[in-house]
Amino acid sequence: MKRAMSWKEQVDVISSDDSSSSDSEIEVNDGCDQNLPVNQWCDGKQPDNDESDGKQPMNNVALAQLSKEITPEDALVRRAEMYQVYMKQIPIPTHRGSVIPFNTWMGLGKSIKQLYGQPLHYLTNSLLRQWDQLRIGSEDENKPLDTIIHPCKAEAAIWLMEEVHRCTSSHLHLAKIWHFDPMHHTFVDNIFPQL
Repeated sequence: MKRAMSWKEQVDVISSDDSSSSDSEIEVNDGCDQNLPVNQWCDGKQPDNDESDGKQPMNNVALAQLSKEITPEDALVRRAEMYQVYMKQIPIPTHRGSVIPFNTWMGLGKSIKQLYGQPLHYLTNSLLRQWDQLRIGSEDENKPLDTIIHPCKAEAAIWLMEEVHRCTSSHLHLAKIWHFDPMHHTFVDNIFPQL
């Protein structure tokens, strides 16, 4: 059996016809020598060098760092970051040629998504829901909203909010909100436009 090289040694790789055989043997140094007594950090093996002084061998430390456990909070922040980056890439429509009739803010948002074929930001969807909730108990609660607010103004207001949410929202703020809202995915649209 060949003696494995230490990770610290420099290796020159030279490609030649003799060494390019597909059944040539490749050995990897795992920092342990099978001929020495068992150590707590190696599976049935002892480190090559005695310089460890009670510390973990370098190889195991690297593996511990690579296999660092990702917390659910870290995963949520990463998802929020990916979501925000994706939403920034979607352009806001510039041509709005039709008047959309609507009864509720959420209804207008749904019509906008269908008409333009693109999602609305989570924060915009949440705000539309809040605006609908604000109408509960008012004297105009059952009146269609497009008779109170002109449809063009309402649509322009939604696109303005959408632009603010897409361009300026922090993924950390989004992750914080998602952390306290277990049903946040219901306000993340599953519409994927061609970018």
